[in-house]
Amino acid sequence: MELMDLARREAVGAKFSADAMKRAQALTWDATEKIAAIIRPGMRESEAIAASKALLGTLGMDRIWHPVLVRFGENTLRTFSERSENDPVLGEDDIYFIDIGVVFGAHEGDCGFTRTTGTDPEMQRCAEDAKRLFDIVQAHWRDEKVTGQALYDFAKAQAQALGWVLNLDIKGHRVSDFPHAIYKGGKLGDLADTPSGGLWILEIQIAHPTRRFGAFYEDLLV
Repeated sequence: MELMDLARREAVGAKFSADAMKRAQALTWDATEKIAAIIRPGMRESEAIAASKALLGTLGMDRIWHPVLVRFGENTLRTFSERSENDPVLGEDDIYFIDIGVVFGAHEGDCGFTRTTGTDPEMQRCAEDAKRLFDIVQAHWRDEKVTGQALYDFAKAQAQALGWVLNLDIKGHRVSDFPHAIYKGGKLGDLADTPSGGLWILEIQIAHPTRRFGAFYEDLLV
């Protein structure tokens, strides 16, 4: 990739601030934890999403910049662009993830994580390994300064080593001062150069090799 193309993909607005990006991400994480605290067995997926939106409206955000996602059970295998199947009820021994994109201070926060409600050891390990895999991949980027493409090749191999299947339809994306979409950054996993810190969301979505559930984790690549 030519440097001019990388600069275009990583372009920011006149009011962009790295500190404001960090603040937006921290506030988004806090919001996601607050959402997790209200999700409990017996809720339908649609009820969890409605409750999440209502809660976000009390937290001083500028706006929601991408739809709030809460996925229960088998729907944890579905990507961001796919609609949930039916409207499942969260079970006592189940798995779910939350994915929110919120604007704070005119900058975009985006994060997601997976939780479990019971004691199923494979569900618990899947949720934990989504975060573990994120940390492994982010450390590889920091240490080796690899391209976005190489980063997701590495993520696939590491997921296999942990016993999971990496969903390569989910490859990360740009964030910035709102709206980042005008900069046309594309997917992190398609980037043929080394991504800069503080501008890209690293997304990890894994699936159990035989059972019908998966896990998701995303955060700002820093």
